[in-house]
Amino acid sequence: MDTERSSSGVGVIDKAAAVLNALEAGPTSLAQLVTTTGLARPTVHRLALALIHHRLVARDMHGRFVLGNRLVELASGAGEDRLIAAASAALLSLRTTTGESAQVFRRQGDWRVCVASAERPIGLRDTIPVGTKLSMKGGSAAQVLLAWEDHSRLLEGLEGARFTPAVLAGVRRRGWAQSLGEREPGVASVSAPVRGPSGRVIAAVSISGPIDRLTRQPGRLHAEAVVHAAATITAALRKPSDGGDEED
Repeated sequence: MDTERSSSGVGVIDKAAAVLNALEAGPTSLAQLVTTTGLARPTVHRLALALIHHRLVARDMHGRFVLGNRLVELASGAGEDRLIAAASAALLSLRTTTGESAQVFRRQGDWRVCVASAERPIGLRDTIPVGTKLSMKGGSAAQVLLAWEDHSRLLEGLEGARFTPAVLAGVRRRGWAQSLGEREPGVASVSAPVRGPSGRVIAAVSISGPIDRLTRQPGRLHAEAVVHAAATITAALRKPSDGGDEED
């Protein structure tokens, strides 16, 4: 990150923003916050506690820092969640191209949550309603949401997972993931990463359906379309919001 360009000139706001930006990637320990932000440990700890007081930050069951519910409320007050808004058209196009149900998942603590969905209208389908919470231990979307994490989060996420470090290395190399019966017997899926303006992976775009239709190599059939949908959403998120002035 370019420190000069990202500075507002108000130090405490810039430091608080750095903490919030670091939490975009998911649950984070105090040590990880210090490393990511480059701020002194006492400063990070003091800011994190102040942000918890205002519900902008919370702690998960393991004591790690996560983004707080107040941010969801503020996003709602602003009229839209940019990820969901950007995903709508892309998911409909992906469903049309592949003929399969399409979803966007975002990580929330130890879960991945479906935040947008376009269901296959007829025939056998894998139905995942918006709001569904699924495990981070199986499925191609879980692979994508974990593959680009830092080393300590990666090791933590692999505990009890149905995929291996070698699988995640393949995901990073290819830029997409596939799974066969990891989340549910008989279900296959393909996923690709959505990146926020900072470049971090913030969500996963997926298609899912029965193995009999997607075959045992679903990525061969649909990876290109899923990667294209993820890139479309990523590009939309990187555009400046309407009404704001873009820096030269």
